[in-house]
This record gives sequence, C-alpha cells and structure tokens, in this order.
Amino acid sequence: MNITTGLLALPWWGYLIVGLILTHITIASVTIFLHRCQAHRALTLHPIASHFFRFCLWLTTGMVTREWVAVHRKHHAKTETEEDPHSPHVKGIHKVLWEGAELYRAEARKVATLENYGRGTPDDWLERKLYTPFNALGVSLLAVIDFVLFGIYGITLWAVQMMWIPFFAAGVVNGLGHYWGYRNFESPDGSTNITNFGILIGGEEMHNNHHAFPTSARFSIKWWEFDIGWMYIRLLSALRLAKVKRVAPRPVIRKDKNGVDIDTARAVINGRLHVMAQYAKRVTLPVFRDQLRRADVPYRCALKKIRHALVREESRIDSQVKDKLHETLRHNEALNTVYEYRRRLQALWGRTHESHEKVSQALQEWCHQAEATGLKVLEDFARGLRGYSLQTV
Repeated sequence: MNITTGLLALPWWGYLIVGLILTHITIASVTIFLHRCQAHRALTLHPIASHFFRFCLWLTTGMVTREWVAVHRKHHAKTETEEDPHSPHVKGIHKVLWEGAELYRAEARKVATLENYGRGTPDDWLERKLYTPFNALGVSLLAVIDFVLFGIYGITLWAVQMMWIPFFAAGVVNGLGHYWGYRNFESPDGSTNITNFGILIGGEEMHNNHHAFPTSARFSIKWWEFDIGWMYIRLLSALRLAKVKRVAPRPVIRKDKNGVDIDTARAVINGRLHVMAQYAKRVTLPVFRDQLRRADVPYRCALKKIRHALVREESRIDSQVKDKLHETLRHNEALNTVYEYRRRLQALWGRTHESHEKVSQALQEWCHQAEATGLKVLEDFARGLRGYSLQTV
C-alpha cells in the first residue's frame, strides 16, 4: 500500500467526487432519518433503510440519535426564545454560524432536554451497546478506512467529512436558515428558505417551508422548488423501504362551492399559512401598490418603509417599524382596512377550541363583511375563500 495514495490512487477530481458522494450520503442520512423520520415522524422507514442510515451516521458523524432528536424538537418548541438551543436572533448569527456544533453539544448534554424531547428514538441492542456508548468509535474507524483506501489524501477527506455536518447542518441551516433568505410563509419565527434548490444540504435549504409545516415529509412547496431529500424518499417508497405519513396540507378552491361550511373552516384553519400567503399576494400587496401609485413623493417614501411590515407576522416586527406601520395605517383607510381584516382572519386560528359550527359561522361573517368593504381585491378574496377545501400534496 502506498502511504500517499492508499489502495486507490485517484486523480485530484476523483477525490473531489468521492468526497461529494460520501458527504451527500451523510446529509441524506441526517435529513431523511434523523430529521424527517425520527424528529417529526413524517415517514416510517423499513428496518433495512433505518439501519443503513444509523450506521452511516455512526460512522461519519458520531451523533447519537436521541440527542439530535431532542435538541431539534426543543428548537421547534422554543423557537427564537432564550431557550432555543441555536437561535441567531438570540445568540447572534456569527455565534450560530461558526459555533453551531458547540451549541448543539452543550444542549445535548442537558439531561432535561433528553428526557423531555428525546422520547421514541431507537432503543435496541445496537443503540444501547454500540452507537450510543461508543459513538466516537465510528468516526475513528472511518479515519482508518479513509487512510487505507486513500492514504494521506484520505486524512484530508476524513477531515472534510467531519466538518461537513457541523458546518452545514449546525451552522448554515440553524444560522442562515433563520436569518437570510426568502419566506413563503409568515410563520411566527425567523425561519427562511436559503435557496429554492435543495441539493447541497439535502433539501434543508427550504427551512421556512419546514417550520411552516414541521411534520411534512416534503420540504418543497412551490412548483419551482426542488427538494432532493423528498426525491430520495419517493424512491425509497417505490422500493417499499419507506412509507410517507404526512405532507403539507394545501387548500384548493372549488368553483362549484359558494357557501362556508365546516369543511371550509377546516381547510382555512389547517391551511392558514397558505391562506395568509394568498391574502398578502392577492389583497395586501395590490392595495399597497395602488396606494403607492397615488401617493406624492414624500408619502411614497413613507409607504415603502412599511411594505414588508404589512405582510410580516406581527410578532416578527420590531417596535420602531411597528410604530411607523400603525402611524401610516391611521392615515390610510384602504391599507388600514386590509390590515384589519388580515388580523381578524388570523384571529380565527385561535378559535380552534370552539365547535366547528361556531368557527364556520365566524368565517361566514368575515366573508360577508369583507365583501361589503368596497375593496374589489378583498371582495374577490372573500368569495374565493368560500370555496376552500383541503387536499394534500
């Protein structure tokens, strides 16, 4: 064996390809097994697939399933609060981006986190006797394998494998995924979609979509978004190695339906983030653009400053912008109307403890009053809302 090249002498691009393939398998294991299957129960895996992913994670990351699941579930339960293990809005973007792995390890050592959020993870002989107590053995074994196969270049390859998940999963997804990017849905957190093309991080790039629908096995929502993790899940399903339990609900408008009933109320509430996204697109922004076109130069500047606040989840607006927003609304009847009806529609989400009949009556009243405002875009939206039904994608 050549100590420089190992058993497999490759050109420089060969090592690059091998590195990309191996790190991608690790990313796929994280997103499919740890994230979508274990943390959120969005799918179930055949024992063959499950053990393959567990072995790959033990070999390439040394992460313990129960610890990863517990930390991630706590992140969803305490998002953007002081108890969030890795919120860039609390701890700072640089801290999470560059020290995300340290934040993860600190949280994983907390007994309360494991007890409260780590239930239901694998507890078989392999987990108890090998993967958990000897989690460092896997990565050590991988170092030996890399060295034997690729020599000194293999040590570099091993170092890349060791840094891949800590940087991209713990740093980029947890950091940039709550700090920079676009938002399809105004969920009550800072989550963003880093890109619409989820390949490098297995689909985890679409983090806002995930926070909007945490139990969905599919992270892509729009037709122009691609989630490679979902492609793998569909392939595993075709091979009967996986079974999808849940995907994001999507309301549809039935043209033959003109009245608000219980089905309408359920569709609107279950698909509320879709509803609010459509409200922003079809009502708020058209009215805003109309008011902007009519405004003189000084007032136009004031309007531009509140554009994002008009559609942003109110809890995500800072106090200064919120003051400017309310000041502008006091002097603009059209914008104030669409904003107020938006808030009233959101108030329906808090009435899920009431009977379906009462919620459907409240929705019927909202539609009736919206249709009487004299704002055509609001009237059209209310009429469309009457035809809402629920289907899955």
